[in-house]
Amino acid sequence: MPDTLETIECIVEGVTFHNAENGFTVLDVNMGGDQITAVGTFFDVGPGEELVLHGRWGNHSLFGRQFQVESFESRLPDNAASLLRYLSAGMIKGIGPKTARKIIERFGENSFEVLEKDYERLTFIKGISKDKAKKISDEFNRQFSIRNVMSELDKFGITAPECIRIFKRFGASAVEVVKRNPYVLCGEIRGFDFRRCDEIAAKLEEKPAAEYRSDAGLLHVMRHNLGNGHTCIPRDKLLAPCSDLLDASTDAVEETLDRLIERKELISHAIGDREFIFLPDIYRSEAGAAERLAALMKFPPLTKDAPDAMIDEIEKENGIHYAPGQREAIKKAAASGIIILTGGPGTGKTTTVRGIIQFFEKRGLNVLLAAPTGRAAKRMSELTGKEAKTIHRLLEVEWSDEDAQVFARDELHPLDADAIIVDELSMVDITLFDALLKAVPFGCRLVLVGDCDQLPPVGAGNVLLDMVDSGIVPVVRLTEIFRQAQQSLIIMNSHCILRGEAPELNFKDNDFFFIDRYTSLQTSSLVCELTVTRLPGAYGYDPMTDIQVLCPSKKGDCGTMNLNHRLQALLNPPDEGKNELNSLGRILREGDKVMQVKNNYNIEWKRGGEEGAGIFNGDVGIIKKIDRRAGTITIDFEGRTTEYPTENLADLELAYAVTVHKSQGSEYPAVILPVFDAPPQLTYRNLLYTAVTRAKKLLIIVGSRERLAQMVANNKKNRRYSALKSFILEKF
Repeated sequence: MPDTLETIECIVEGVTFHNAENGFTVLDVNMGGDQITAVGTFFDVGPGEELVLHGRWGNHSLFGRQFQVESFESRLPDNAASLLRYLSAGMIKGIGPKTARKIIERFGENSFEVLEKDYERLTFIKGISKDKAKKISDEFNRQFSIRNVMSELDKFGITAPECIRIFKRFGASAVEVVKRNPYVLCGEIRGFDFRRCDEIAAKLEEKPAAEYRSDAGLLHVMRHNLGNGHTCIPRDKLLAPCSDLLDASTDAVEETLDRLIERKELISHAIGDREFIFLPDIYRSEAGAAERLAALMKFPPLTKDAPDAMIDEIEKENGIHYAPGQREAIKKAAASGIIILTGGPGTGKTTTVRGIIQFFEKRGLNVLLAAPTGRAAKRMSELTGKEAKTIHRLLEVEWSDEDAQVFARDELHPLDADAIIVDELSMVDITLFDALLKAVPFGCRLVLVGDCDQLPPVGAGNVLLDMVDSGIVPVVRLTEIFRQAQQSLIIMNSHCILRGEAPELNFKDNDFFFIDRYTSLQTSSLVCELTVTRLPGAYGYDPMTDIQVLCPSKKGDCGTMNLNHRLQALLNPPDEGKNELNSLGRILREGDKVMQVKNNYNIEWKRGGEEGAGIFNGDVGIIKKIDRRAGTITIDFEGRTTEYPTENLADLELAYAVTVHKSQGSEYPAVILPVFDAPPQLTYRNLLYTAVTRAKKLLIIVGSRERLAQMVANNKKNRRYSALKSFILEKF
């Protein structure tokens, strides 16, 4: 495909399809007498308009030759005939064909000027009141404000979909706002980081105030660290990266920091003898969670006893015998308002949770179950036999007009529950945990289940570990590995890894295998062979649903980027009968296995007769249909079918291979783990332990024994700054 764009001039004949949300449009246009199809992002384009389109020619498998538009310019109709055609198209609310003809007959080629600046003259036309004339003029000016925004911002390399997002945020003054301070886009509009705003600023005739740049740079560094999991940063650690980014002295950065703190765009809080800096929303979440936690613990449930006879009865009903730690957990769940249940694989967490549920139900309590992801909630339902919801669904997530998540359940509208059990707490970030605690009614029992030794959440915070380390919240740690679990080398080796001991690699007839390879290319090739042919042939595993390749890193021969490219070519090669899209340098094809990598609360889904909204970080699906004409992709996210808008493709990744971090909360029948060329910062014990414990039936590690030994020996966890522990201790 050529790098240069072609330019064509045309007149719009008709609008075949238009998505009002993202602007994706299919136009029938007349180019010098030839009727062609143009597809791209437009806003309220109508018949009769003269357009100058910049783009490339392409072929659609169903609809044939199309001009794929990347940018465009609109030329207003300049004669009465084209004015009539445009106004008759119904693009302006309140003007139909009859009204359009009356306007043209009355005002001729001055019609647009009347609509824009002198709307009261429209009342000369029978049937148009002053109020209706004002509404028609407002709609006309709104449409042309959007066009002006798109035309002006195109000069700065801002795409049409981005222009629409900017217009929705700043309205008709968007161009003025961006020209005065392009850094306002940083953090406000998806797709604009600090460096891109710098590039826009460099193209402006009048440079923005230096203060705008320094403020945005410092906030950018804070948001970047938030993305790396930190809820706060020590002041002394913040200065150097800000100084480097802004090419400014530390004194200048200090001045900017103090200004932002004074304006409350950043929060300063002393922990011990050190000053920490927070973004306001995260500060409120972390401090609020600690405050709510303290309040819930001060108002525990009234009934606290857990008679041994009742626990004995549950044992008899299930034909089991609880270990001392499991019995202790049931008793503490009954006696405490809040309890943390933790332990590694094979220690009986699930059996204990089932016992706690049965105990609560024998007490007549209304019990709710939840987990952070759809996969984790589904697994919780399967293991307990009770319905479990995602935390978002439990809290009845909604989406505000400002594109912010809002939970219907909170302090004013708490959950209707006597007991709530939350699994996979290690995956829960501070923002979600704060929202959950707000919705827990006083007197409700809260059982938090998780593995302290797994990786921290993808989002910000260290919720589980901070609460355990505080020593305030009651904790039961299960350590005994049950006899049945001892038959699994996956489980036994995971505990060896936790203790820093070498896992057993020489057994050939269990569920844990290691295969030596001596180069990264050999390792990646064997991973592909195992996934595509050997495991399906030997065990009957489906490569799309049963086998998951987990990688420490995205990069390198054994990273997700390379392995996804290779596995896609083997498992879902190009085919004339399959539509595909080229997005961000990768191909997405019908039949591909994909993962959502960012929470999106707006995307609607259907499952049987059930309908809902929200596809979340870590959800995995299969692309069923690509409809470029409609700008949608049909994806089946494990039974939930969505019409996924193509404008959100940046939130999708191929999922034949995923990072260990993205696998948290999931289990797979078979896991293949390449261990060879991961960077040093990703070769540590926690990550290896998390990867191993994702496998239910079979784990195969491929690669270097030396690199595996390095991971086992490296117990240095990446430092994550968080303040929940300190805030909890301040409350007690």
